[in-house]
Amino acid sequence: MELDPLILSRIQFAFVISFHAIFPVFTIGLASFIAFLEALAFKTDNPVWLRLSAFWTKVFAVVFGMGVVSGIVMSFQFGTNWSNFAQASANFLGPMLSYEVVTAFFLEAAFLGILLFGRDKVPKGVHLFAAVMVAVGTFISSFWILSANSWMHTPAGIELRDGIFHVVSWTEAIFNPSFPYRFAHMGLASFLTGGFVVAGVSAWYLLLGREVEANRKALSICLWLLLIIAPTQAVLGDFHGLNTLEHQPMKVAAMEGNWETSTRVPLLLFAIPDNDTQSNHYEVGIPGLASLILTHDIDGEVPGLNEVAKDEQPPVALVFWAFRIMVGLGLLMIAVAVTGLLLRFKGRLWEARWFLQGLRFMSITPFLAVLAGWVVTESGRAPWLVYGMMTHAEGLTPSLTGAMALFSLIGYVVVYALVFSAGIYYLLRVLYVGLEDQVVEEEYDSDRPMRPLSATHVPFEYNKPGMKIGKFGPPTNQGGSQNGGI
Repeated sequence: MELDPLILSRIQFAFVISFHAIFPVFTIGLASFIAFLEALAFKTDNPVWLRLSAFWTKVFAVVFGMGVVSGIVMSFQFGTNWSNFAQASANFLGPMLSYEVVTAFFLEAAFLGILLFGRDKVPKGVHLFAAVMVAVGTFISSFWILSANSWMHTPAGIELRDGIFHVVSWTEAIFNPSFPYRFAHMGLASFLTGGFVVAGVSAWYLLLGREVEANRKALSICLWLLLIIAPTQAVLGDFHGLNTLEHQPMKVAAMEGNWETSTRVPLLLFAIPDNDTQSNHYEVGIPGLASLILTHDIDGEVPGLNEVAKDEQPPVALVFWAFRIMVGLGLLMIAVAVTGLLLRFKGRLWEARWFLQGLRFMSITPFLAVLAGWVVTESGRAPWLVYGMMTHAEGLTPSLTGAMALFSLIGYVVVYALVFSAGIYYLLRVLYVGLEDQVVEEEYDSDRPMRPLSATHVPFEYNKPGMKIGKFGPPTNQGGSQNGGI
């Protein structure tokens, strides 16, 4: 069997970007939650907020590390598998990726150390500022990445001359037509992901009866957040769809499984699209609803896939079902948020164990929705790498063979499996310990010297068996009498 380097390269990039995407979408939302907890602790001096912040900062550190490791190698693929595209787009994508490093990575690296290790070492206001800066850094990073990705969907501010993209307007290129909708959509998705994960973990602890007061507070905050964000995401998704209909009509046609341009297009609840026959099998739909949603007019016209040649059509079945998975999970999130509100009003929120169990399982749904959304976005663009200007085949490395692409794909799968396994192991250890260890750590933190040489006055004999260092003052033996030291 002949190995197709184009198909293998697309599978490889899809695997790498999908693996990487689940980490930033969580850390962006979690960083904002941590900053919010730090603000509450700074304002109220309530130790519960500090313990929650310290715990979720540990989770953030593990996931952030996994995201960095999985994301570093992504850019290598541009040179190895997509060198034609890398050369053609370097005038725009090169500066964009550099801007992310200079503005986001440096900001996160500088303040992440203070957030992780600076508690009780710097003033509370400085620690709060570090938390806010880390949260801002995550959004700045997503700004540049999503701008670059959106440009590939709706290219603007550039000219293609002799196979090279030349920037004629940086403003138009950065703020291309789909970028505002895509950036807002991913921002809300990050809040949904962080909110449902924190809610799920807090619900799990409540079911176990662990740290009830702290986890009730965390869960309550998340449920209020989800009640606002989940419906807002649905409204924003509608605006994003209208923008996509204007600039990428074939993607919308694939999402709806619509082959012929027509009016009063039904919203298909079930169908099996077939690219070969250019038709759907076993259709079940609601008449006119797709036209109403997409054009806000039940008699509105929706474009069909037959407007372009078959080789310019995206893989319809993949886009069609990925879109329905994303929308279905979004509606489920809204239902869960509304259910939480009803239980809160009835005073049964903490006693409804079935709801707490449901929140545990809901913690995985935002990741599935994000992955489904990326499938819709990227597969719906096919066969275009830069929409309407460069195809995947044109961007592929000319000398790349199928064997080379297969070898690198297997390498990525193996390495990422090791990274994921190690990260999940340490993450589960953090979650298993929970908030209980924060009390012990706070005691040790108070004894920890501010500077390395600050501990030189402590005699070595303080570490003899049977001795323990008190929180304040000289060490004592187990009977409580003073020991003279050296």
